Parts: sequence; structure tokens; C-alpha cells
Amino acid sequence: MLPSLPVGYRRGVNEQEPQHEVGVGPWEGPWPEGDHFDPELLEHGDRRNVADHFRYWSLEAIKADLDTRRHGFHVAIENWQHDINIGSIVRTANAFNAAGVHVVGRKRWNRRGAMVTDRYLHIFHHETVAEFVGWASERALPVVAVDTLPDAVPVESRPLPASCILLFGQEGPGLSAEAVAAADSAVVIRQFGSTRSLNAAAAASIVMHEWVRVHAPSV
Repeated sequence: MLPSLPVGYRRGVNEQEPQHEVGVGPWEGPWPEGDHFDPELLEHGDRRNVADHFRYWSLEAIKADLDTRRHGFHVAIENWQHDINIGSIVRTANAFNAAGVHVVGRKRWNRRGAMVTDRYLHIFHHETVAEFVGWASERALPVVAVDTLPDAVPVESRPLPASCILLFGQEGPGLSAEAVAAADSAVVIRQFGSTRSLNAAAAASIVMHEWVRVHAPSV
């Protein structure tokens, strides 16, 4: 159950008529106290796609609050072909409150699917696989490749490490040979139909949820 909104907020029209604007309108009555509130949002309303608990909070305050309870897994994505799925994976990483997101390869990535959720995450860029692996090694974070590899084990067959980096490839080619060779282990999602592999964003969602299912406390 989501926390209730602060007393005094103004409901958005969408709460009665879903086809209209999302979020809440301008604050009615005396403004609430607290440095985490954003005066502009209080004055004009908060139409962002954020949980009710964060209504009227500044972006910086939301990110700081998330930092106090980040989970132990990072997400890394190879970015050689400007894959549109990267944005969706970033959005899911925000939903599961990942410790960080790593873009390996091209610095510019397709942000459309992220829906600005990257602003609430810590985003790292590594030009090469070797640079990325060095970063992980310095912090003793094992790299878990997610792909249909010969030695990959079903993701549910053994717990993912409590602290790790989940490494995803791109739609179509999957992980590069260099990334596969650098990974400490590999997992795969069991499939039962005719297709060879799942959509990259869908696969990332399943694996992140599996980490949360095992390691995150109940809420």
C-alpha cells in the first residue's frame, strides 16, 4: 500500500477521471514545512510519474531519500548500437532502486524509454568493457552476465549474489564476446516457446525482480 499524501494536497483530475492529467494540482492552504518540498511544484502542481509519497518533493530530495535504501545490485548495459531497450532497462532499475546503472560503450544512449527516471539514479559510463570490469573489480562486485550462453544456469536455480552487477547485452546480438569472457558467472531465463531469446528489456525486468525476490525485505 502506498503512503497517503500530505494533508492539504489538491487532487489531480485524473484521480476521478483517468483520461485526464496525472499527478496533483497546486497545494491548497498553508504550504507544508520541510526542505524536501519544491516551491515550484507546490505552486503549480506535481504532474510527474512519482510515487504518492514523493509528491511535491524536489528531485534532489527524492534521490537523496532513495540513496538511503539502495539495493545491493547494479545494472550494466552494453551500448554499441544505441539500443532503444536501454531506456526501458534504466526505468526498471529505478523501479527496483538499483545501486547504479552502468553504460558500457557509447556515452550517448537512447533515453526515450527511461521517462526521465535516470535523474533519480546514479549513472556511470565506461568506454570499454575492460574499464567497466576494472571498476567492478576495485569494489569486489562480481559481474553476472545475463544471456543465453552454454554455461549459463537458470536464474532461479541459485541465488544471485547480494552485491553484484547484472550485465545485459543488446537486442539481437546479446553480450559481446569480451563481456562474456569478463563475467564471473552467467544466468539465463528459462523459455518454453519457439523464440530464441526474450526482449532485452523484458529479460532485465525478470532478472532484477529475481534479485529483489531473494534479497529485498518484505514491504
